[in-house]
Amino acid sequence: MITIKNISKSFDDREVLRGVNLHIDKGTTMVIMGASGSGKSVLLKLITGLAMPDEGEIWIKDKEITKLTESQMKSVLEDIGMLFQSAALFDSLTVGQNVGFVLTRRAKLSKSEVAKIVAEKLEMVGLPGIEDMAPSELSGGMRKRVSLARAISMNPEIVLYDEPTTGLDPLRSDEINMLIKKLHGELKVTSIVVTHDMKSAFEVATNMSMLRDGKIVITGTPNEIRSSTDPWVTDFVNTGFYSDDI
Repeated sequence: MITIKNISKSFDDREVLRGVNLHIDKGTTMVIMGASGSGKSVLLKLITGLAMPDEGEIWIKDKEITKLTESQMKSVLEDIGMLFQSAALFDSLTVGQNVGFVLTRRAKLSKSEVAKIVAEKLEMVGLPGIEDMAPSELSGGMRKRVSLARAISMNPEIVLYDEPTTGLDPLRSDEINMLIKKLHGELKVTSIVVTHDMKSAFEVATNMSMLRDGKIVITGTPNEIRSSTDPWVTDFVNTGFYSDDI
């Protein structure tokens, strides 16, 4: 579904990604782990075209997106939904308007058709009947779930999650983890989850990859990551830090 070939990216004089290679199969949930500043979120921005690599290729299905025009990239993005770290809801819109935001701009649907889809997606994330509420009335966990309902409103083939459990207490984090697994099972989406939350990572992953200093250290199944003898990997899995980062 997604292939990243020898990607490098710098900002000013700081090299954030250095020769990253990663293959993500259709229908899998790939968790990308790493400490703050390791390049995880930058990688998501490159996949969505919000930033362009300095070198390398990014293939989404059969399209190499670094060579696409703006209109061609818009077509690719119709198959991608994203849950932002901050939820990124529009405070001036109701919950229903937030969830239906993309539908009203990309799909040729009537108001009643949009309303039906919005209701279905809110039901799917466990928040039925809150269309008329304002984002300011929601808890942090509810905001994340509304954002997730918006991300899946167009029935995307790919869903990207940027630190989905950041800022949430353990109970709300577990709710988000269960939703990620539920959507993977029900919608058969291909997911990329960027996180430094080890509990969440091992809860949702079918495959895992670890970034360190802009490079991939290891890729494998959760069991392969747990059984790694690489001291950097075991340090991070056990503590969330590499020993020489402390």
